[in-house]
Amino acid sequence: MQESPSVTLARLRGKDLSDNLQELGELLHACVHDGANINFILPFSVGDAIAFWNDKVMPALDEEHRFLFVAWEHPPEGAARLAGAVQLNCDMPPNQAHRAEITKLLVHPTCRRRGIARKLMREAENQARRLERSLITLDTTTGSAAEQLYLSLGYLSLGAIPAYARDPKEDRLDPATILYKQL
Repeated sequence: MQESPSVTLARLRGKDLSDNLQELGELLHACVHDGANINFILPFSVGDAIAFWNDKVMPALDEEHRFLFVAWEHPPEGAARLAGAVQLNCDMPPNQAHRAEITKLLVHPTCRRRGIARKLMREAENQARRLERSLITLDTTTGSAAEQLYLSLGYLSLGAIPAYARDPKEDRLDPATILYKQL
């Protein structure tokens, strides 16, 4: 029987993100090419993914408006590899300072069904609690495995918006379910 890899979580700050840009770019690229509807459409290169992390995420991490948690998988033999990531966006207007938003929950397609997404979500929720945020919101593609994950974690659905986002691979508009969780 093959031993399962262990998983550790870490918070990445701006410098850490810079040191891991290639791995993060490859993770995002793999997820988009696997069909994750997370704002990008094909064609989508690793360079496009690296630009997203560098240009959009890093400045918000440096200002601590956004928190990035990653999961490293440690196989029994071999080097650790980036298996997943999630962001907690806390850059809210003054009348919503009690709220945070989950964005870009990513698990590498070869690392799914191992509890990594669940661990990442718990870490993001713990950070929200440390920041005294009492509400987390998010959206996801209706009917997706991600929607089922969020529901199993206690998120409640407000309903679906039809034709919310273009599918990353096919020429169609997918509905999105809006979810929330009170902490």
